[in-house]
Amino acid sequence: MKKSFTVILLLGLLVLWSSCRNDFEFEPSSGNLTFSRDTVFLDTVFTNIGSSTFTLKVFNRSNDDISIPTVRLGQGEDSRYRLNVDGIAGKEFENIEIFARDSIFIFIETTVDIQDFVTDQNQFIYTDVIEFDTGSNQQDVQLVTLVQDAIFLFPQRFDDGMTETILLGIDGQGNENRIEGFFLEDDELNFTNEKPYVIFGYAGVGSGQTLNIEAGTRVHFHENSGIYVTDGGTLQINGELSTDQDVLENEVIFEGDRLEPEFANVPGQWGTVWLSPGSTNNVINHLTIKNATVGILMDGNDGTSTPTLTLANSQIHNTSNIGLWGRATNIDAENLVIGNAGQVSLYCNLGGTYNFRHTTIANFWINSFRELPAVLIDNFVEVNDGTIVSNDLEAANFSNSIITGNTNIELFLNPVDGTAFNFNFENSLIRFDDFNNQFIDNPLFDFNNTNFYQEIILNEIVNFNDPQSNDFRIDAASIVNNLGNSSTALQVPLDILGIDRTAEPDLGAYQSN
Repeated sequence: MKKSFTVILLLGLLVLWSSCRNDFEFEPSSGNLTFSRDTVFLDTVFTNIGSSTFTLKVFNRSNDDISIPTVRLGQGEDSRYRLNVDGIAGKEFENIEIFARDSIFIFIETTVDIQDFVTDQNQFIYTDVIEFDTGSNQQDVQLVTLVQDAIFLFPQRFDDGMTETILLGIDGQGNENRIEGFFLEDDELNFTNEKPYVIFGYAGVGSGQTLNIEAGTRVHFHENSGIYVTDGGTLQINGELSTDQDVLENEVIFEGDRLEPEFANVPGQWGTVWLSPGSTNNVINHLTIKNATVGILMDGNDGTSTPTLTLANSQIHNTSNIGLWGRATNIDAENLVIGNAGQVSLYCNLGGTYNFRHTTIANFWINSFRELPAVLIDNFVEVNDGTIVSNDLEAANFSNSIITGNTNIELFLNPVDGTAFNFNFENSLIRFDDFNNQFIDNPLFDFNNTNFYQEIILNEIVNFNDPQSNDFRIDAASIVNNLGNSSTALQVPLDILGIDRTAEPDLGAYQSN
C-alpha cells in the first residue's frame, strides 16, 4: 500500500510540473546563434539538375529558450535555393523556436538554370545567404554552388506521358523488349570537349552511324542511362595520353551525373556502354569508365574474323556488377585496367575470341560479399526454360598480364562438354589459392601444363599503390617487375602512361618507374 501511494504521489508531481510548463516562454533571439559551418558549399551541380541535400545545424547555446523572429533566404522567393527548417519547407520562416542548450537542423538544396545568367563561361558560382533575424541581431550563413553548363541529351516525352524508347528485339512469345532511350541525330554524333554531355536514358547509335568522341570529352550518365550501339552502328572513342598522369585531361571519361564528392566512388550510378550484336569496328582508346552497373557489354560480333571491339589504354573501375562483359564476341585489348567490381571484373561469356596483352585485372571489392572471381570464362548460357545454349571458345589468350584480387580464387574456367574451349596464359601472375585442394584433379587448373600455362606466377602479392582507390600502379620493388615476355612487349611498347617497357617489361598495364 505504501509503495502504491509513492507511485501515485510521483505521478501527481509530474502532472503538476507539466501543467506549470504548459506554455514555454521563449525569449527573442539576441544574435548569439552559432552554426555548424559559416558557409555551406553545395559542391558542383549541372544546370537544371538538383543537388544533394546539405545540412546546417543551428545551436542555441544559451540557458534560455529562444525564438528566432525570421529565417529567410536573402533573395527571398527568387532564390534558387530551397530550405527545410525544422521539418517545414519554404524560403522564409517566422518564429523558429529553439530550446535552451538545444539545436535545430536546416536542410538545403538547389536547382539552377545557367541560362538565366549572363556568362561567357561553361560554369559560374551561384550564391545566396540564409539570414537569421534582422537589424543589429542579424546573423548570416553563406550558400555557394558551382554550376556547370552541359549539353543535355534525352528521350522525347509524348503528350500521353509516355517516353521514347529503343526496340532491342522481340522474344519468343512475340513481346517487344525496349529500353528508355533515343537515337542520336546526325548532328549529335560528334562529341567534343567544349562542354560535358549529360545523357538521360540510352543514347542510341543507329545502323550505318558512327558516334565519334574526341579527346578530353566528359560524358555523364543519369541513373539507368548509357550508350546503345545497334546492329550496323559503330562507337569510336579517341582519347589521348594525358601529360600529367594524375590529371586525366585528355582521356575520355564516362561517369554518373552527380558531381558531389560523396558520389565519387558510388558504384552502379548508371547503366552501361552496350555494343549490341552486329555493331562493328568499335574502337576505344584512353577511356576511363567509373561507377557504372556494367562498364562495357560487348554483345555478339559482326560476323567477321576481325575484332568487334578493340580496346586500348583504358580503365574500368568501380562497377556494381561487371567491368567488361563479352558475350560470344571478338575482343582485342592491350594496356587495359579492369578494377573493382561487385561480381566479375572480366566475364568472357558464351565463347568467342579474346586476346589480352599487358592487362591488369584486379578486384579488391569491399562493398559487399563477392562470390565470383575477378576473371570468369565460360562458353554457354542457360536460358529461362533451363536449356543450355553453348558456343565454341575459339581463344582466350592472356599475356604479360595480372589477375588478382582479395579472394582466394580469382580465375575460373567453366566449359560445357562437347564444345571447343581454347585458352592460354603466358607470363602472367594469377591468384589461385586452392587451399582446400578442391581443384587438384581438374586439368583446367594444372598450372604446370605448358599447353595452357607458361611462365605463371601463382599467389604472389603485387603491392599496388592503392587498390581500394583504383590505383593499380606498381613500384620498382613489385614482384611482377621484369617478368614480361619481350615479344609481347614489342607489340605494346608503351604502357598505359606512355612509359617505354621494351627493355625490361613488367606484367600488367603499368610499367614501374
